[in-house]
Amino acid sequence: MEFISSKEIVVFRQILRSGCVFLLIFIVSCSPPEDPIKCSSENTNCTITNAYGVFPDRSVCRAAEVAYPSTEEEIISVVAMATRERRKMKVATRYSHSIPKLICPDGQDGLLISTKYLDHILEIDAEAMTMTVESGVTLRQLINEAANAGLGLPYVPYWWAVTIGGLLSTGAHGSTLWGKGSSVHDYVVELRIVSPGGPEDGYAKTRRLNDGDEAFNAAKVSLGVLGVISQVTLKLQPLFKRSITYMTKEDSDLGDEVASFGNSHEFADITWYPSQRKAVYRIDDRVSTNTPGNGLYDFTPLRPTPSLELAVVRSSEEFQESSNDADGKCIASETITSTFVTTAYGIMFTGYPIIGYNNRLQSSGTCLDSPEDALMTACAWDPRIKGEFFHQTAFSIGLSEAKSFIQDVQKLIELEPKAMCGVELYNGILMRYVKASSAYLGKQEDAVDFDITYYRSKDPMTPRLYEDIVEEIEQLALFKYAALPHWGKNRNVAFHGAINKYKKAREFLKVREVYDPFGLFSSEWTNQVFGLRNWVTIAMEGCALEGLCICSQDFHCAPSKGYFCRPGKVYRDARVCTSLTL
Repeated sequence: MEFISSKEIVVFRQILRSGCVFLLIFIVSCSPPEDPIKCSSENTNCTITNAYGVFPDRSVCRAAEVAYPSTEEEIISVVAMATRERRKMKVATRYSHSIPKLICPDGQDGLLISTKYLDHILEIDAEAMTMTVESGVTLRQLINEAANAGLGLPYVPYWWAVTIGGLLSTGAHGSTLWGKGSSVHDYVVELRIVSPGGPEDGYAKTRRLNDGDEAFNAAKVSLGVLGVISQVTLKLQPLFKRSITYMTKEDSDLGDEVASFGNSHEFADITWYPSQRKAVYRIDDRVSTNTPGNGLYDFTPLRPTPSLELAVVRSSEEFQESSNDADGKCIASETITSTFVTTAYGIMFTGYPIIGYNNRLQSSGTCLDSPEDALMTACAWDPRIKGEFFHQTAFSIGLSEAKSFIQDVQKLIELEPKAMCGVELYNGILMRYVKASSAYLGKQEDAVDFDITYYRSKDPMTPRLYEDIVEEIEQLALFKYAALPHWGKNRNVAFHGAINKYKKAREFLKVREVYDPFGLFSSEWTNQVFGLRNWVTIAMEGCALEGLCICSQDFHCAPSKGYFCRPGKVYRDARVCTSLTL
């Protein structure tokens, strides 16, 4: 195709990315995401992927069969049958938003257990302020149903489509250092889980766990290896309003500000644009329910987007990558960032402060909403179209170390000022606050979570522009600052040795042995993550380009394309794929 300029791409994006649009004379809607499970015949001979259509190692995960239970009794029946046959099992969610291979059973004879139809609100106790739901209930359902009862879950992830079972299993969170913190699992007061059993149990055992029970802190964040979560009871709060103002500042004092800002505002987060040397602070606090305002959060990148626009934007970035056009990326990122800031990232408002009820401001994802429209519009990452294709690196660094990490990244930017423009095309680095958790695989201390999204080539052997900078940031965090990986995101290298950073990992593995002694809900991948069977990194040609390994030899990079394994620029212990020609 003929490529247009970066400025023209930006204008095109701004015109179209306001949601579903008029094409010719027809009003169109967004095609919702498809089921991640596909079978060649009815519920048998299946493959499964994630929402993005590919796992970090680009492998295809297969299973012999999928079951769609709609009640706890049906879960018990499915687990019992598979246990009797000693079949491997994995739980899959409706939208499958975990990037790593958490949902892949070993081999091709495994069983997938989908929670797609476990989507019922079972009980809302307004007086006790609790809500009991099945594990396939989406965050959007939970938020809306709680609000209808005058209740709210105060801190949640920002994306509607995660399910309760999925977000608990991966330790998903919102942003706060207040109260119990931002991790949803720390608001669970009871859960029910179905695990393999012996003949005396009918081959399936259902456990009801409450806060204080021996295994409760293992089950709250389990990576799916303890069984099928069937029901969850959450402690809620009375529905309240929030006040939001975005404030843009230079990032020169970001390291000094990061800890105090998180402690000063209940729902604080920061979006950092390192190459622009800017940070956008979200000043976000509770206000009286009498405060006028009914703001609505509709985050722009999570809206339905015309497929034509997505294809043009992707083609433009591919061209920028192939031509080493860092200037083009920087021009586009500055304009896109400016648009996000001036439109409050998609919050409908007439001016600051933005006032609205918590359920309307805490999460979004309208690209889930609409009926099929032949993919004229879609969620931006839908693998059925030519759209976004990216890596995500997400990790949490202790609050006391966050300043030093930020300063190290700033030193890198001083050396390579344009290096993070590509990250800024994906809205920079999102910094959220998380508190230490009682969950064995939860956060070990109060921390800042850094989420970084960046370009991924369709060709696994093609390096990225400034490949070495993001690799160095990744290794800085994971090894110099002992960052914890987000269980539902990341490339393989983030999980190398990670289990050793969890003080109660041994206790977790003891619970796993009791709940699933034959390892039917475990897989080669989860065993590697736990360090029970080597590690999850893979040494092969080009492996560092995909984050499957840390390079130790040139062939782990792309020497034929001018990328060689070299020490980091600031963190000299890092080993990164560096271009010797740029």
